[in-house]
Amino acid sequence: MSPEVPESAPDPADMAGGAGGEKGRSEEAIVVPGAVPDAVPEAVPNAAPLVAPAATDGATRAAAALRASRIEHTITRHGRVSSLAEAAAARGVEPRDIIKTLVVRRADDDFLFVLVPGDREISWPKLRAHLGVSRLSMPDATTAREVTGYERGTITPFGSIRAWPVIADATIPGRAVSIGAGAHGVAATAYGDDVVQALAAEVADVTEPAAG
Repeated sequence: MSPEVPESAPDPADMAGGAGGEKGRSEEAIVVPGAVPDAVPEAVPNAAPLVAPAATDGATRAAAALRASRIEHTITRHGRVSSLAEAAAARGVEPRDIIKTLVVRRADDDFLFVLVPGDREISWPKLRAHLGVSRLSMPDATTAREVTGYERGTITPFGSIRAWPVIADATIPGRAVSIGAGAHGVAATAYGDDVVQALAAEVADVTEPAAG
C-alpha cells in the first residue's frame, strides 16, 4: 500500500482550528437566541443546506450555515494566537475540544473534510483503510480555497462552497467542541453530536494521538 504524499504541510493556523487575526484575548461571544447552554437540544431532521454563495465572505457564509443548521452554538471572536493552548484559552475550552477541519484529496476533483480533535492527528493508515483507497493527499492552499471558498486556517464545512463529504473522528461526539467559523479568530462552540448531525458526517476512528 503506497503512502500518502501530502502536497503541503498543514498550516500552523489549522492546528489552532482556524485561529488568527490580531493578538488579544477573547473579544466577543455571540449566543444564538434561544440557546440553552446546559441542555442538549433535540435532533433537527432535514437540516437546511450548508452551502452558500462564494461571493459572501467566509465568516458570513459560515454564520449563515450554522444558523440554517438550527443547532445551538456560540460564536466567539478572539485575537491572534500562536498555539493550540492559546486558542483554547481564548475560546474557553480545552485544547482537545478544538476541532481542526482538514481537507483531504481522494482523487481528481474528489475531496473530503476530516474533523480532527486538537490533541490528535490524522492516522493515514486508518483513513486509507476506512475509505478503501491506497493513496490520499492534502491539497495546497490555493486548491483548498478553490474547493471550499476558505483560505487555509479558516476552513470549515459550514458554508463551504461545495458540499464535500465529512468524516468526524470517533472521539468528537459526546462533548462540546469548538470548530472554525470561516475567518481567522472566529469559532463556533457547539455539541459534537449536533455538529455531526448537521454536517451529515460519518463518524469513524481515523486519528491517533498527536506526536510530541
